[in-house]
Amino acid sequence: MSRVPSAASPLAKPRMFSRLALAVAMVLAGGAAVAQDNRADSVPPPQDTPYPGTVSIHIDANDTTQGIFRVRETIAVKAGPLTLLYPQWIPGDHSPTGPIANLAGVKLTANGKTLMWKRDKYNVYAYHLDVPEGVSSIDAEFQYLSGRTDDQGFEITQRMTDVEWSSMLLYPAGHYSRQITFAPSMTVPHDWQIATALETASRSGDTVTFKPVTLNNLVDSPVYAGQYFKRVDLTSFDKVPVYLDIFADAPKYLEMTPEQVTVHRNLVTQAIKLFGSHHYDHYDFLFSLSDEMSGHGTEHHQSSEDGLDADYFTAWKEAAPGRDLLAHEYTHSWNGKFRRGEDLWTPNFNVPMGDSLLWVYEGQTQYWGFVLTARAGMWSPQEFRDALAMTAANYDRNRVGFEWRTLEDTTNDATIARRASLPFRSWQMSEEYYSGGQMMWLEVDGKLRELTNDKKSLDDFAKAFFGVDNGSYVTKTYTFDDVVSTLDGVAKYDWASFLRNRVNVLNPPLQNGLEATGWKLVYTDQESGYEKQYNSRSEPARHLYNFAWSIGLTMNDKGQVNDVRWNGPAFKAGVSTGATLVAVNGENYSTDALKAAITAAKGTKTPIQLLLKYQGGYRNVAVDYHDGLQYPHLVRVSGKPDYLSEIIAPRK
Repeated sequence: MSRVPSAASPLAKPRMFSRLALAVAMVLAGGAAVAQDNRADSVPPPQDTPYPGTVSIHIDANDTTQGIFRVRETIAVKAGPLTLLYPQWIPGDHSPTGPIANLAGVKLTANGKTLMWKRDKYNVYAYHLDVPEGVSSIDAEFQYLSGRTDDQGFEITQRMTDVEWSSMLLYPAGHYSRQITFAPSMTVPHDWQIATALETASRSGDTVTFKPVTLNNLVDSPVYAGQYFKRVDLTSFDKVPVYLDIFADAPKYLEMTPEQVTVHRNLVTQAIKLFGSHHYDHYDFLFSLSDEMSGHGTEHHQSSEDGLDADYFTAWKEAAPGRDLLAHEYTHSWNGKFRRGEDLWTPNFNVPMGDSLLWVYEGQTQYWGFVLTARAGMWSPQEFRDALAMTAANYDRNRVGFEWRTLEDTTNDATIARRASLPFRSWQMSEEYYSGGQMMWLEVDGKLRELTNDKKSLDDFAKAFFGVDNGSYVTKTYTFDDVVSTLDGVAKYDWASFLRNRVNVLNPPLQNGLEATGWKLVYTDQESGYEKQYNSRSEPARHLYNFAWSIGLTMNDKGQVNDVRWNGPAFKAGVSTGATLVAVNGENYSTDALKAAITAAKGTKTPIQLLLKYQGGYRNVAVDYHDGLQYPHLVRVSGKPDYLSEIIAPRK
């Protein structure tokens, strides 16, 4: 996920932004209004010219108890009007999610005197002030107040922190981010270690000074720091350094077996073999193993923010779900950071992004994340198939919203929903360009193999599309036509129609990829080993019990309904998302009790009786469902080539 991500080098220059276009862009961002009110001129549009001077920034990350980051900036200025911006459009979030509500105590001074600032009337991310004559620099002081509850998410605990510069800085408007130089430094708790893609200039005690970088490089280079730390060298045959930088809740969680080291090193090897290139001079997996700071996943050009449960290594055999995280975020160094949809490129962090090609950016990354996890040996072939079966089942039975939305339309959801929970996910849909895109690219891989008698595959597309300009860090943008042209270079076909008939239509044929690779989806009354783990782990499922493919419910371990399949049996009975299941057929609710009731109702006409608690009241509902437990699995299609096994075989 990209979530939970700007390039680690100078941005490409795919197009020029006119003043009118930028004014329109700011209108869409809430940054300006109608032209006759002169609101479009309230924030200077970015120009591709150097900012005259350097911005120094220091973050004090010592407050592990209250989670307060204290920030001080010194900004070179000249006399006259100045606008400072807080980053709004955050790379990797694909949406205007800059957490400005967490910024507090903003104080601007020059030569010891307070300067008054005024927030823009139409753009809450912009601060206006007038710099007096004779002033060559101003100081900005403020606090960033991180989340303090599970719902808000933690950015610092007693043992570790994840510092995202985009959350903790102001920058001068009117310039491309690549044209503004920052000199960063940070103070961390005593004896904490740090890891980042930034280069260290010096360290004095607990204060680290980094080498100056451009603003887009800085935002693209988060810092992890913590008490318990271990660095593992994963460098592959190409000799370009890659490190697994592990921060854990306790020393015991840092321990890796030789086999675990091997499969993580295999991940790097298999990625380099796939893409045939790299676009970093070193790469750091910033990896938190924590019960408080898990759930992270954000891509960067030379690093990634990754977070899973504390027992990732120590409970390895029981923790296959989520193990594809590292592969997914690593793939983004090629797909998303180096190659990026043209409408996602922006000159700074306050010009709106366009997400129309996220089915390439995230969809193909989701595809390669699964494949590389299997090729590396981090998943067994069976675990890969079981994970893919769960994905396929969602698009077989649990995404009825495709009756009214297209896959491409869901690329807007990063902005529409901003990953908030939804009342009826199966109908509203969410960011389906991830897994729906994955299913589509599986079909593309099968089609390429069919067209070339198994001589070419999506691997060849990956090399041709992402593997160009080896060693370059300059973002290379692409369009729909570029994708089509590269596919056509692998195997001649009407790829434009093929892709449009999947991303721009209702009820797209997202199951085709299974048959195209020699497998099909079936349901039995037994969970796969992978799904059992998925339901029991706090990451990634957070104890999500899945009956979506049978009665049409998913719920957490306390019986609270997470989603109700639109027009499914439970929906028709009147079950609502948010209700808590109290009893099943007169017995206290448990997952086993619900399974037993579904099993007992199979082949009968007796409904399943559910007692629900919701909004302070209790209600009995009768669910008319009689097909038993349904869990997804993949089985071979007789007479078809087994391309799927070829796809996940390690490359020699």
